[in-house]
Amino acid sequence: MNGATELELAAETVAELFTSLVAAHPRLEGRVLDEDGALRRHLNIYVADEDIRWKQGLDTALSQGDRVTIVTALAGG
Repeated sequence: MNGATELELAAETVAELFTSLVAAHPRLEGRVLDEDGALRRHLNIYVADEDIRWKQGLDTALSQGDRVTIVTALAGG
C-alpha cells in the first residue's frame, strides 16, 4: 500500500474484496477479519456510502466502480 489512501481491486462481494486485499497486502491479515472470518467490530464498512450492516454484510454485492470505504470506529470519553 505504501501510504496509498485508495486501491483498485476487482471483486464481486465485500468478502471477496477483503480476500484480495489481504492477498495483496498480507500485513492486513487478522486486522479486517477475525479468526472466524467475521468483520472486526471496530471497523465500519460502507459501499457507495451505505453501511454493509444494513445490507448483506460481507456478502454485499459489488458493482464495477463501487467505492468501498473502511472506517475505524473510535471510542473514548
